[in-house]
Amino acid sequence: MNTAPAPYPIGKPGTPWGEVERAEWLSQQTRQRSYESDVLSVIERLRPRFDVKEYGHLDYGANHYPLMAIRSRDWREDLPVVLITGGVHGYETSGVHGALQFVDQHAEDYAGRVNLLVAPCVSPWAYERIHRWNPNAVDPNRSFRDDGLADEAAALMRLVAPVRDHALMHIDLHETTDTDETEFRPALAARDGKPFEPGEIPDGFYLVDDSESPEPEFQQALIEAVEQVTHIAPADGNGEIFGSPVAARGVIQYPLKQLGLCASITSAPYRTTTEVYPDSARVTPEQCNAAQAAAVCAAIDYVLVSP
Repeated sequence: MNTAPAPYPIGKPGTPWGEVERAEWLSQQTRQRSYESDVLSVIERLRPRFDVKEYGHLDYGANHYPLMAIRSRDWREDLPVVLITGGVHGYETSGVHGALQFVDQHAEDYAGRVNLLVAPCVSPWAYERIHRWNPNAVDPNRSFRDDGLADEAAALMRLVAPVRDHALMHIDLHETTDTDETEFRPALAARDGKPFEPGEIPDGFYLVDDSESPEPEFQQALIEAVEQVTHIAPADGNGEIFGSPVAARGVIQYPLKQLGLCASITSAPYRTTTEVYPDSARVTPEQCNAAQAAAVCAAIDYVLVSP
């Protein structure tokens, strides 16, 4: 017999959180890893080979976070712009380290062919706490709009604004984890005063295309490349992945701009969001990072030869 999930421990079922509940939630968040050691130190080692700039700063109580971007050293106005973002959700580890691995191991292969702009860790507070939200219990990846409530999103939008209409491609690196089902989706339902409806976490890698302007051949090129590194998520018994109909093997679609998702912040004709599954018994953290890097390479390779 199926039993109803236990109520989330913060708040009253059916009632959206107020300041008291948000403060209670925040009091339970603890720092579990170091943005400075894990991310900033790696970016610093890349500085001799790339242009590095601070594009914003987050101040959350006693915590201060510089927001860093990596750019091609040979930036040229006549070259197409490729945007790579990671760590919009701080707990999605391979989004951050996959972006950094791409820069370290592959970015120089594209010198003189594209302008690369990489923001590897958009949400450093959440990175340190292995969480989806910022300290205001706001999801940055629903905030990429003019009225968005996340400073992380606003800072990235300011960085991207000068190239927004010139970008050729944007790939946003994410993960879908088991904790999406055990913690983050239940917390979201509680925060918004809605019932939690259990779902099924897909076992494998998949992509999110833009339902308003899909590019199916582009998405499949990435699926084929990543398949050499890790397995692709199959559709469930309803023909869905994580509650969305499968548009093609390993691909679902969201209305990116309507939802305020990061992949909507440019006018790039080629856009995608990766979703690595790090909790599978069939992968290692190294494979997850490599899958992200492979997706980035495949995306750039595809757009460079597309008409």
